[in-house]
Amino acid sequence: MAYDFDLFVIGAGSGGVRAARFAAGFGAKVAVAESRYLGGTCVNVGCVPKKLLVYGAHVADELEQAAGFGWTLEEGHFDWGTLIANKNREIERLNGIYRNLLVNSGVTLLQGHARLTGANEVEVEGQRYTAEHILIATGGWPQVPDIPGKELAITSNEAFYLKDLPRRVLVVGGGYIAVEFAGIFQGLGVATTLLYRGDLFLRGFDGSVRTHLKEELEKRGLDLQFNADIQRIDKLEDGSLKATLKDGRELVTDCVFYATGRRPMLDNLGLENTGVELDARGYIRVDQQYQTTAPSILAIGDVIGRVQLTPVALAEGMAVARRLFKPEQYRPVDYQNIPTAVFSQPPIGTVGLTEEQALEAGHKVQVFESRFRAMKLTLTDIQEKTLMKLVVDAETDKVLGCHMVGPDAGEIIQGLGVALKAGATKQQFDETIGVHPTAAEEFVTMRTATR
Repeated sequence: MAYDFDLFVIGAGSGGVRAARFAAGFGAKVAVAESRYLGGTCVNVGCVPKKLLVYGAHVADELEQAAGFGWTLEEGHFDWGTLIANKNREIERLNGIYRNLLVNSGVTLLQGHARLTGANEVEVEGQRYTAEHILIATGGWPQVPDIPGKELAITSNEAFYLKDLPRRVLVVGGGYIAVEFAGIFQGLGVATTLLYRGDLFLRGFDGSVRTHLKEELEKRGLDLQFNADIQRIDKLEDGSLKATLKDGRELVTDCVFYATGRRPMLDNLGLENTGVELDARGYIRVDQQYQTTAPSILAIGDVIGRVQLTPVALAEGMAVARRLFKPEQYRPVDYQNIPTAVFSQPPIGTVGLTEEQALEAGHKVQVFESRFRAMKLTLTDIQEKTLMKLVVDAETDKVLGCHMVGPDAGEIIQGLGVALKAGATKQQFDETIGVHPTAAEEFVTMRTATR
């Protein structure tokens, strides 16, 4: 049968665009359908604008530290509207870049909602197209628990477009999005409370990292409330919001921000017209080659619920394009030792196993840990401390995990990701000469195991 396209991609986010571009580069006839914005969550309401807001919030730290270096500054004034306008302009620029990447690669770009009408057929704005392969890359969407007053809350989608910066914010959640936005709001001068139903945020991260960040956030004055959850939200006469907690307490705020998880974006996708099945968590079920239970349909990225990170979606998109259209270059995605950053304040960088994971896997573990006040802070009154930690297999000397909380953690951990990927040992870390004076050199100068 002759098809309109060799590959039809639903969703122009990071993974979908990567798969489309490279498939077209390999000679395939490719179409991409997108109903919202080019670049997906990351570019529009995710990592890119979030990082810009993190930079903006961090300026307050720089101003506070300036006096120690001899600078006398007049009292600064922050304008939320200017930051958001500048952010919007940058996102529009990136949207244009994504458009050019697709069009210049020879990809047919269809702007509209795509719906599956069969195993090899897609409908966009009333027009039907056939394809030998269909790739679902529709990403995820934030969700708010079904409680009374849920319509009064916002999510990360709306936070990037708030007209005014609220005076008080209640952030609900314990994942990296909640922690990052709590830091953004607080850094911009908002009275911020972080509410989480568990004992401690960032479940799945190394225990030392979680505890250290908690201590540093408390030093900064962030109101952390654990083992707490909202029962209902009500709007008061003055326009403020009252959050009634399950323990009976009432918190009054100007904004309730939910970061309690994301769901796969499957709305009106037409999966019922295909043999595509979902797993127990509601994500699209795929095999190791991203094949769904319908042989002609594949899926990648957040919609399959594996590792929900932009670089992972990019790698998955590349793997699909190579396997289908350049098999001699195909290699599977390696999900081990993926470097990760949390742009909290201070930020987290981590790669490899946590101490808890290493022990659970049966390793005999040596832990090297260091806490110190960064050199930049020695001329100031700021008492923030940096944490660096290595988790080492005591029998093989292989470094299993590297973890950091402190300035530039994400930048530093990237290089260590290469080292772990190469199977570096603690001896090789020790024999590497450090760059002095830097914080990063601490990773190659920790000689004595702390436990």
